Amino acid sequence: MREKLQEIEELVKKLQQNAPEETKNFFNFLKSVEKDGAVSAKNKELINIALAVAAQCEWCIAFHTKNALKLGANKEEIIEAAMQAVLMHGGPALMYMTPLFKAIEEFSNE
Repeated sequence: MREKLQEIEELVKKLQQNAPEETKNFFNFLKSVEKDGAVSAKNKELINIALAVAAQCEWCIAFHTKNALKLGANKEEIIEAAMQAVLMHGGPALMYMTPLFKAIEEFSNE
C-alpha cells in the first residue's frame, strides 16, 4: 500500500506541473471538507474509507486508511466503516477489503 501512496505523490507532482490551478483548487477543497466540523475529521476519514471501498479505489483506501489511523481510528472502526460499503455495494466492495487490510497492517505502526 506504500506503493499506492508513492503513486499518488507522483501523480500529484505531474498534476501540479500540468494543471497547477486545478490541482491547487482541488487540494484547497479537500482541506476545507476534511477538517473538523459538525462531523469530526476522524469520522470523515472513516466515511472516506467506506466510499473508497465502494468505489474500488486502492489509492483512496491507502490514503484514507493512513489518515484515519493518524487521527486515532482503530482497526475495528475502520473495518466497520468499510463494511457499510459492502452492505451498500455488495460483493465487489467485499473484495476491496483485501487492500483495506493491507493498508491497516502497513500503516498501524506509524
